[in-house]
Amino acid sequence: MIRTIALTTAASVLLAACGSEKSGEFTTEEGETGEYSIDPATGETSARIETAEGTATMRSGASVPVKLPDGITIYPGAQVVSNTVVDHAGGSGSMVTLRSEDTPQQVSAHYRREAEAAGYKIALEMTVENGMLIGGEKPNGAVFSVNTSSDTDGTTLAQLMLGNNPP
Repeated sequence: MIRTIALTTAASVLLAACGSEKSGEFTTEEGETGEYSIDPATGETSARIETAEGTATMRSGASVPVKLPDGITIYPGAQVVSNTVVDHAGGSGSMVTLRSEDTPQQVSAHYRREAEAAGYKIALEMTVENGMLIGGEKPNGAVFSVNTSSDTDGTTLAQLMLGNNPP
């Protein structure tokens, strides 16, 4: 999962730094090579990197299909703002950003119930002034977290992160 987060972060930084470039190649500090592209019509970004562990890929955008593990659903009535999916030899992960009219506490409570029912052991719960963070893990190493916060327009933004290891 660390590799998934690192790839997602690196790809996001790389893509943000690309400016007007719609595709290109890059080399990391570790000598890993990759390529990226941005679809001008949809804004969807994709990246591929060759690592010592194998090939890792990433897709990110509002129209990237959302595939959630059994027992985890899109919050009722929420709008998917974006979805980022990462696949590599060490597993896969996704980060779905949602917008809801409900409070951060309502969204967090929904995902806590779903995560516990799906077998995740909640190991982290933190409440801050305008939101909540909940995280957990299954015995098989699958991880879950949801971070909710109030947006400036009064809606709730939620980032749902899920990761797993291949069987």
